[in-house]
Amino acid sequence: MSGRIGVYCGSRPGVDGSLHQFIEELAKLFQKHNQGLVYGGGSIGLMGIIADAMIRNKGEVIGVIPKFLDERELGHKGADQLILVDSMHERKEKMAMLADRFLILPGAIGTMDEFYEILTWKQLGLHDKPIAVFNFGGYYDHLIAQMDQMIRMGFMDDSVLKLFEIFSSLDELEEGFIQI
Repeated sequence: MSGRIGVYCGSRPGVDGSLHQFIEELAKLFQKHNQGLVYGGGSIGLMGIIADAMIRNKGEVIGVIPKFLDERELGHKGADQLILVDSMHERKEKMAMLADRFLILPGAIGTMDEFYEILTWKQLGLHDKPIAVFNFGGYYDHLIAQMDQMIRMGFMDDSVLKLFEIFSSLDELEEGFIQI
């Protein structure tokens, strides 16, 4: 395996079926560039969809899931490795250790939590791994606007915006993030 991409995404599938097709194409690109998947270990939502797509494309799948979620039968039993941890905090730490870079896909508050934490760790110098936000169909337009507001209001320096990249097409993502 050449590398591993930590993917943060939703535990729900969302309503846009074209996102699921995008995930299928993304898994093919991971395999093409010899990139494994490190993700939250779930069998449901976008997490389950990307794990299933990686498995279909014979890619490496490492899931990291807290025991309490696995006990609810939410852990993906088809993963190459399903690492059980004691807490959500340990999950984020383990995923950060295993991944060479991070990709943020659509999700909800858990995904935002993971994105902001990995971004904060980079800002504090705790890692220097690339971070990409995939702005599928404008999904993260409001997040970007909120960050601009944080800068305008003096709560954040614009240098934070240089700590991650935003991609809006699969071709851009492949060229600027997956194959680096």
